[in-house]
Amino acid sequence: MKIFKLVIVGIFSFFISCAAPKISSNLKDTIEVFNDANSKMILVAAHRGAHLNNFENSIASTKKAIQIGVDIIEVDLRTTKDGHLVLMHDSKIDRTTTGNGEVEEMTLAEIRQYHLKSSSGKISEESVPTFEEFLKITKGKIMVDLDMKTDNVEGILTNVAKNAIDNEVLYFDNDYNQLNKIQNLKKSAQLMPRAYSYQMADSAITRFKPAVIHIDDKFYTSKVVELIKNNNAKIWINTLGKFDSEIREGEIENVMKKILKNGANIIQTDEPEKLLEFLKSKNLHN
Repeated sequence: MKIFKLVIVGIFSFFISCAAPKISSNLKDTIEVFNDANSKMILVAAHRGAHLNNFENSIASTKKAIQIGVDIIEVDLRTTKDGHLVLMHDSKIDRTTTGNGEVEEMTLAEIRQYHLKSSSGKISEESVPTFEEFLKITKGKIMVDLDMKTDNVEGILTNVAKNAIDNEVLYFDNDYNQLNKIQNLKKSAQLMPRAYSYQMADSAITRFKPAVIHIDDKFYTSKVVELIKNNNAKIWINTLGKFDSEIREGEIENVMKKILKNGANIIQTDEPEKLLEFLKSKNLHN
């Protein structure tokens, strides 16, 4: 009887361990740094996944971001005509797929007839991924930043509840009413409001008490940084566009001096591999 009980307990434990999400050591470190406003470590966010020489907002760029050790992956969410959430930046599928049409005027099946394509014209075997498919890849491995280009808040939260862990997910928007809606439906949601001025950052802090605020380099001042850090939040800033171009030209040292000078501690980039290599060389990344 005793042996039988041990066997039953062993089987039960096996199934519990299989059901429980496996948290990577990288993700544990990321969450620890993210929750410590005073950490000296810099987090790197891959814009639309690690998509250079790849496909943006794809499963391939998601897996690549995880593989190279990115901390956070940013993706864009839109809703199809029949209510499915998909990864897509533009309102139309024209630029990033072999098809044409407005996302909100097409069913998922209609969109899935087409393949993803890169800016260079390379065609993928992959079609537009659903949000659920994306979360099944990221769960337990990497934090995700959701750029909500849809007002389907309930659908987003339902997908997260089924397929992700709360502390892995950030909800990003410059529409504070949208963020309010998220907060009202899910008190534990980690919001990332975007601010375009000192006053807007101050308003975001008062309204949401967020763990992170997205700012632009146009008002990236010591005064703004002090405001945000004094309220136990992190500063998210981009190197997209001009700064990333300079990084590709070998000017990463100069770019990072500008980006880090006032204390920003999360950087979103199209060049995650180069940023990770640089930050590790300066002992600014785990």
